[in-house]
Amino acid sequence: MDCRVVVEAAVPVYDVGNADEAVRIAISKTGEMLNPDLNYVEIEMGERACPHCGESLDPAFIAADESLVALELEMTVFNVEREKHASRIARKEIGQRLENIPLEVLEIEVLEAGDESADDSDDEEEPADVEPDEEEQVVTEGDDVLPEFEELIDE
Repeated sequence: MDCRVVVEAAVPVYDVGNADEAVRIAISKTGEMLNPDLNYVEIEMGERACPHCGESLDPAFIAADESLVALELEMTVFNVEREKHASRIARKEIGQRLENIPLEVLEIEVLEAGDESADDSDDEEEPADVEPDEEEQVVTEGDDVLPEFEELIDE
């Protein structure tokens, strides 16, 4: 099964004057960290709401010219057994590139066999460098294996 996973990231931004500037810088900074390895991850502004009244808030919190910006990172994970497995893969792949940025899985949506409209590229597959649990074995082709793992597979 294929899943669309949405992960929230709290991205720190320094020396900003307003919320719009902070969001633009955070999206740019996140894009630089993810590309070119994860260029299929979609980056959007996060949605925040007041916990008491439910009023919509800016995705950026600014204090002393520093900001913490909520971003939503969306990616499709292919050939997984369970939703939890998709969540682990997304957190691992995104988290490896976004060092010291907290992540939280917001949503996991199971995609139907013909419903790949969210992502148009065909080059997205489950990463080969995932370390699954014993019951979650990742099946890869010889071409999809990263060079440093070929030695482990040959043993």
